[in-house]
Amino acid sequence: MTAVAIADNPAESRFEVRVDGELAGLAAYRDGRAGRAFTHTEVAAEYEGMGLASQLIRYALDEARTAGRKVLPFCPFVRSFIERHRDYLDLVAQPERFDLAR
Repeated sequence: MTAVAIADNPAESRFEVRVDGELAGLAAYRDGRAGRAFTHTEVAAEYEGMGLASQLIRYALDEARTAGRKVLPFCPFVRSFIERHRDYLDLVAQPERFDLAR
């Protein structure tokens, strides 16, 4: 069985997903006054097709919701995830800026 673990790594300003202890992907962010700006999501080629990016972003967005933090989805994957899962739209600061009209 494959062990998947997701955690925030604030020292690197990114969420990381690990598979059996190996770094498999990340979601980079920058924190600012307007909220947490997601800038890049990446999953290593050998881990593609496992749904890890979606698990990673769901975790990161759930963390933002728990912390009461707004998000800025500059990353195309984060933006498309929110388009497909509109229950996260309330987290988006300036949704019109990202073509995420309410």
